[in-house]
Amino acid sequence: MNISAAKKVIKDTVSIYLMKDDDGDYRIPLVRQRPIFMVGAPGIGKTAIMEQIASELGIALVSYSMTHHTRQSALGLPFITKKEYGGDEYSVTEYTMSEIIASVYDAIEESGISEGILFLDEINCVSETLGPSMLQFLQYKTFGRHSVPDGWVIVTAGNPPEYNRSVREFDVATLDRLKVISVEPELKVWRDYASDRNIHGAIMGYLDVKKDDFYVMEMTSEGRSYVTARGWEDLSRMIELSEELELTVDETLISQYLRVDRVVKDFAAYYDLYKKYKKDYRIAEILAGSPPAGAFAKAAEAGFDERLSVLGMLFDAVSSNVRTVMERSDLLSAVVPALKGFKASAESGASVSDALNVLKNASEAAGKRMRSLKAAGALSDADRKILKASAAFYDEMIRTVNDASCESASAAFSLVNTSFEKKVASLKNEAGHAGEKLSNMIKFVNEAYKGGNEPVILAARLTSDNWTSRFIGSFGNSDYEELARDMEISERGNELKERILKLDI
Repeated sequence: MNISAAKKVIKDTVSIYLMKDDDGDYRIPLVRQRPIFMVGAPGIGKTAIMEQIASELGIALVSYSMTHHTRQSALGLPFITKKEYGGDEYSVTEYTMSEIIASVYDAIEESGISEGILFLDEINCVSETLGPSMLQFLQYKTFGRHSVPDGWVIVTAGNPPEYNRSVREFDVATLDRLKVISVEPELKVWRDYASDRNIHGAIMGYLDVKKDDFYVMEMTSEGRSYVTARGWEDLSRMIELSEELELTVDETLISQYLRVDRVVKDFAAYYDLYKKYKKDYRIAEILAGSPPAGAFAKAAEAGFDERLSVLGMLFDAVSSNVRTVMERSDLLSAVVPALKGFKASAESGASVSDALNVLKNASEAAGKRMRSLKAAGALSDADRKILKASAAFYDEMIRTVNDASCESASAAFSLVNTSFEKKVASLKNEAGHAGEKLSNMIKFVNEAYKGGNEPVILAARLTSDNWTSRFIGSFGNSDYEELARDMEISERGNELKERILKLDI
């Protein structure tokens, strides 16, 4: 299965394992909960989906790579204690708590979240001395004499033998106690993830053209060569920051993240073309509704690879604007409950100080929530942005009221509400500009590539992309609705959709 399907299976399994009966006991006791064993090639996003699952379920996450552990660190260190049996005293060997189990308890103490996922990566690559203890752990959920606490689900991951010489194959008795999930890399699924992670447009454009280069594992005379999803994501960030500092992006940089010479050379050449297309087509002018002279003819005469690149650049620019709008929209939605509480306090006749306590408490709650999720290992980028921005908004409103020296809570709320409404008006204005760019992109693509595949590709991307689909759902766009309708009802549209499916775009 692909990584998206694996995420759903794991999330559903964790949800079931955490179900309780009327007495508050887990419906499936810990000892009967089969650990999940996710097998997949390196760099396909196994760790990333664990972070997403923990964040979405509101539970903690403790992650360990088992290749770094010895028998002592996993099981704990031995010490001598005294025990009495039948009236006689004996020296007995005990073990300190395992570092791994202790980390679970640390996460509970620091975050205040009592349920979570213990994720052990590279579980089938442990040292020979630790192997038997790991098998015991998978079967009985204990390291030494210390058990994983109730409410913590065990998820493990490992690489197939062909990717790692250190892999130790599990016997049937062990496998029969696990939920085994095999995961394969799939570009279509990664595209959704890439949209949320704002992967560089040059990478997305290149993979549109060179799909087989998304994930590569090759044996050469010099050893194994590889390209992974992790490599593309890390390269994306480096390109973004290099461009910001006006540094060169060349084969030397690219080869640090992509370890197949052919792919390095091909992507370096494509990146140079990508920059050239961006300059030649003057994307900003197209989105402003003023395509430069000859842009339509140039686009129409271009080859399919160039068309996809231009389409990708247009979409990337629009998606970036739309994302900014939706993140601001999410923030304003997040602070509304606190503002309503502030209004209710003001209307009840509370003092300015007491009414401001509503915002102070909201700011403290946002900060506490962010620290709790961070300690739990479940703080997503989206949560971090919203919680941080919410706390900053509350603090800004408190300063605004204090600077104005309001005499009543009602006057203070009026001041805060006015500031909030200005932010809403600014958001609507920004959304209007983003909508215009979206419409101008659609109009250009329809005109420049009339009768081609590109309008269908664009319609599919606008519909499937998280940010553009949310934007259209929130603010509407008549040009998108017309495009989607045309692609749906016309025979030409149906024919093109079939062609797109065959093209795997």
